[in-house]
Amino acid sequence: MTRVVLVTGSTSGIGLATARRFAEHGDTVVFNSARSAKAGEELARATPGSIYLQANISEPGAGDRLIESVLEQCGRLDVLVNNAGTTKLIPHGDLAAADVGVWREIFEVNVFGTWQMCVAAVPALRESRGAIVNVSSVAGCRPVGSSIPYAASKVALNHLTSLLAKTLGPEVRVNAVAPGLVDTPWTASFDAVRAFVNANAPLRRSGVPDDVVDAIVFLASASYVTGQVVAVDGGLTLIT
Repeated sequence: MTRVVLVTGSTSGIGLATARRFAEHGDTVVFNSARSAKAGEELARATPGSIYLQANISEPGAGDRLIESVLEQCGRLDVLVNNAGTTKLIPHGDLAAADVGVWREIFEVNVFGTWQMCVAAVPALRESRGAIVNVSSVAGCRPVGSSIPYAASKVALNHLTSLLAKTLGPEVRVNAVAPGLVDTPWTASFDAVRAFVNANAPLRRSGVPDDVVDAIVFLASASYVTGQVVAVDGGLTLIT
């Protein structure tokens, strides 16, 4: 059966690779971004059976509107991949730079926006006995990350995953992936981190988007897996 899969933040990086993989499997994919509508529409036109819907998930009511549009145009929803996220690059020791405004900006997308999407999608996912896959980070599993507010937002997302899995079963499964360093435009300047990963991770390389997509697609289909946060980090968490 062809599934309908919504991937938030899917015009670049991990989100784009995820949307393309589901489409390759024959699923109907809904591309999304907060901006770059032209790029999103072009991606959807180039991907058979796909559509694009613009929405900034951090805005009040955006989750409801986005899910309503998906159901209007596609008739159902089977998989929600909460990939949209944001961060600020702030050294952990620079406490003053990580002011409350930064915390609010990051949590509005990474936590509150994801929460809005989950709540809006649950009725449709219950009907289809579908799945949610949240894109977290190893920064939510260990004391690292691009900033303290970002890492804390991913801790919240990991626990949210567990709580929702416990609450929504058996109709809806909820899991997360926690990527380590993945080579995307977002991390292009992370040369020092990349060198550390290449030298120390058991698999001796940083990740690529398809490495994370493998886990996302698995979790979207694994009918007896829920409440899990799967690290996709080349084994880096084993050494720290």
